[in-house]
Amino acid sequence: MARLSSKKPQVITGIDIGSTAIRVAMGQVYPSSNRGERVQIIGAVEVPSEGIHKGNVVSIDETVSSLSHALEQIERLTGISVGHAWIGISSSESQSQRNKGVVAVAKPDGEISDEDVDRVVEAARTIAPPLNFEMLHVLPSSFSVDGQTGIKDPVGMTGIRLEVDAQIIYTSAAHLKHITKAVYRTSIDIDDVVLSILASAQIVATEKQKELGVVVVNIGGPTTSLAVFEGGEVVHTATLPLGSEHVTNDIAIGLRTSIDVADRVKREFGHARAADVPRKDSIDLAGLGQKESEVIKLHYIAEIIEARMSEIFEKIDEELRSVHRSQLLPAGIIFTGGGANISGIVDLAKDELGLPASIGYPIDVDSISDKVNSLAFSPAIGLVEWGASMASQNMRSGPSPLQGAGKAIEKIQGFWKTLIP
Repeated sequence: MARLSSKKPQVITGIDIGSTAIRVAMGQVYPSSNRGERVQIIGAVEVPSEGIHKGNVVSIDETVSSLSHALEQIERLTGISVGHAWIGISSSESQSQRNKGVVAVAKPDGEISDEDVDRVVEAARTIAPPLNFEMLHVLPSSFSVDGQTGIKDPVGMTGIRLEVDAQIIYTSAAHLKHITKAVYRTSIDIDDVVLSILASAQIVATEKQKELGVVVVNIGGPTTSLAVFEGGEVVHTATLPLGSEHVTNDIAIGLRTSIDVADRVKREFGHARAADVPRKDSIDLAGLGQKESEVIKLHYIAEIIEARMSEIFEKIDEELRSVHRSQLLPAGIIFTGGGANISGIVDLAKDELGLPASIGYPIDVDSISDKVNSLAFSPAIGLVEWGASMASQNMRSGPSPLQGAGKAIEKIQGFWKTLIP
């Protein structure tokens, strides 16, 4: 393990605000003598998410209460007060589009500086968002210098005209404002707001996988989010209005039982590939919380789960086809999120998507909390890593994909400061 410096570590907090739970991870960034800066997760907690339904805030007060409860728990666990945090969101209303930015190189000798890169990325932002949407991320894909394309980092090169090809990700303006208001009412500041799937990808996919081509899929409760990478850059993002809650609902309907019993059936006995489940195996629902005895074949339950998961995979493939990447990602598909815990999901994905598939556990993350191995905590832990990456760049924009909603947050947060004593 890397030897850590005695310098006081920086504390970074990530808050993943989901429809089923709010998860908070806290990490410390240590200067390491042989590996540069190193992040260690020192605590992670989750509380039920009240006030958020299907990715949207439906009650500010309940959301504030849930956030406050989560913050109290992480502070009690770590003994460290939270003054600011990186916020992860997922909304079925997010969308993206590509845009270009163009600037003239500032120096008389034509050498491109960090400031030039900042300006050209800013130029890519100068596009009107769709009605009722707010810009969340500007993700530079590549740069061009005097017509030479495919440049990853133009700093130090010489030219007259600098261009950037970027992907712009938007989210619902109302959702962003409501989340910002709720967080601000807990008396903490927002470092920035990040699309949760990008935070997850930060820790479950390697740089090599992102270079080769990979899709990271987070199966949440009401939604499934995905991010496609190729050439080390984000090619496409999407959020589907289907998730593990739909699987639970299907089981409840198919077995004519309660949601609570159906959820236990899914978690303890669920399998996404019916062909792998012996037809003779069965369970008695009385042992799972149902009042009366009822014996159900596990194969039948697997058929219910497979039908819904197949629909989700079909929607994922539609998104891949929209960017001409169906069955064309060498590093395949990486699953994360609580819904990825269903047995058989990897084999079913291989069958239906024609891609290599795997479960995405955090890669190379130090932690004193066992929550780091929970798929549901990938976004929160990814937010800590995201914040550490931003800190190491001294918040510099440029040829990094870490472009968030900072300006929008400053504007929204400034507004709420005028209203809240």
